[in-house]
Amino acid sequence: MKINILTLFPEMFDLFNHSIMGKAQEKGLIKIEPINIRDFTLNKHKKVDDYPYGGGAGMVMTPQPIVDAIRHCRKNNNGMVIFLGPRGKTFNQRIATKLSKEKELIFICGHYEGIDERVYKHIDMEISLGDFILTGGEMAAIPVVDSILRLIPGVLNKEESHMDESFSDGLLEYPQYTRPEEFEGDKVPQVLLSGHHENIRKWRRLQSLIITKERRLDLYTKLEITKEDKKILLKNKEIIEK
Repeated sequence: MKINILTLFPEMFDLFNHSIMGKAQEKGLIKIEPINIRDFTLNKHKKVDDYPYGGGAGMVMTPQPIVDAIRHCRKNNNGMVIFLGPRGKTFNQRIATKLSKEKELIFICGHYEGIDERVYKHIDMEISLGDFILTGGEMAAIPVVDSILRLIPGVLNKEESHMDESFSDGLLEYPQYTRPEEFEGDKVPQVLLSGHHENIRKWRRLQSLIITKERRLDLYTKLEITKEDKKILLKNKEIIEK
């Protein structure tokens, strides 16, 4: 997958040159190319913002440099243009999965009080991380891009490594343990030491159901309970109802 990120701070995306994403780029599985919006402004002082018409606090990003940056990317990238902004759909794992199937994407990181409304005719999708304010679109783009790219085959070491994670099936992830077997008096649950894979699978499913009900009731109420889930819940009714 090829991703262009239009930003005023391209250096912020250097982190994608390290760890898992860095290795994936070295393998040619993904390509992440930040584009500096400021390089496309026609203003001799490299200015990319101005006061809003009608008054008000703050500055607004002007349309010319953003649109020209998009057109520049379009020469080698035919992907959807996605703006990180407050009006957008709230990002989730379902959207990440959908976007991971694309071959190319273009992200726009806004700043100041936002972008000139006339840029929106060049935007295909707007994404929001939630009902809170960030200092810039870069802060939103980093987790969004990461969550998409890690779903691409070959990026993670094992194809199945993201299958049992939180939100992948509508549930929060079950508890994880590693060595030592006992730490400060707390022991690893015996079922995980049993070697009985079916019992371990059922225990993990039960724990995911319990944790999701306790911490994200909104997810739990939307869950499609399977026949096996009903059996697990019925067998552990006392634990669930605590």
